[in-house]
Amino acid sequence: MYDVLVVGSANADLTVRVERRPGAGETVLGTDLVESAGGKGANQAAAAARLGGRTALLARVGGDAFGEMLLSAQRDAGTDVAPVIVDDAARTGTAMIIVSPDGDNSIVVSPGANAALTPDDVAAARHVIAASSVVSLQLEIPMESVRAAAATAEEAGTRVVLNPSPAPDALAHGLLAVADPLVVNEHEARQLSGLTDGKPAEWARALRDQGARSVVVTLGGDGALVLDASGVREVPGVKVKAVDTTGAGDAFTGALATRLARGDALPDAARFAVRVGAAAVTKPGAQPSYPSLAELDELPGA
Repeated sequence: MYDVLVVGSANADLTVRVERRPGAGETVLGTDLVESAGGKGANQAAAAARLGGRTALLARVGGDAFGEMLLSAQRDAGTDVAPVIVDDAARTGTAMIIVSPDGDNSIVVSPGANAALTPDDVAAARHVIAASSVVSLQLEIPMESVRAAAATAEEAGTRVVLNPSPAPDALAHGLLAVADPLVVNEHEARQLSGLTDGKPAEWARALRDQGARSVVVTLGGDGALVLDASGVREVPGVKVKAVDTTGAGDAFTGALATRLARGDALPDAARFAVRVGAAAVTKPGAQPSYPSLAELDELPGA
């Protein structure tokens, strides 16, 4: 029995810090390249596991050094990697990340083995999905595999947390209808709601009207907004000095899924997740920045 099963991507993050981002046709010097474990799926699994959630990951990695690095990082976090498929014929996915002095980042992803995670792989893991309280999904794997995982979870009575990132132009109603919650940042909320203006509560209501059972809009340092059957709740942010925002949204989602699996109401789970996301931005990297419960207690305002 798992609290959280993450079905999604696993990437090797290749990160360079720069004084400023290059313009078109321009070359700038950066720091030494840092290799670390990443990918939205693997990030969310590591975040959940590090917080004490009983966590498993269903993903594909290549039979290369990056693949072994990703597996090792998951084991270190406490994730069960038994469902991970090692594909010797593929290269592990990679993400090339540029981080500016204010901690913001720009990312280009090469999917690699992630693109080969199929609905058949999901079907083979049906028993794992049924044995999980929450399945967490993102969109760095083929959409048909995301839909298969969502449908299998719904059939098994497993709650689905859907983080539609990278954001598509639109989400199918059937996929939205199983999202409880749909977790989106401000950019994703605007794009998927179709509202270029407005406020987070309006975006959330539009997404619920499109079919989502509940919605969480993450607001960076300003916290989050939650919309569920009890109405709209604003969750305040936690003031910290941002070093690197890479993977902070995944830390939030992994934490949220863990607390929902343990029975928290959505606003309470979001309040905990905001603290985890804030802790994550205080250190460089994605998975290396994710806190344990003990480290979270040291965050200001604990």
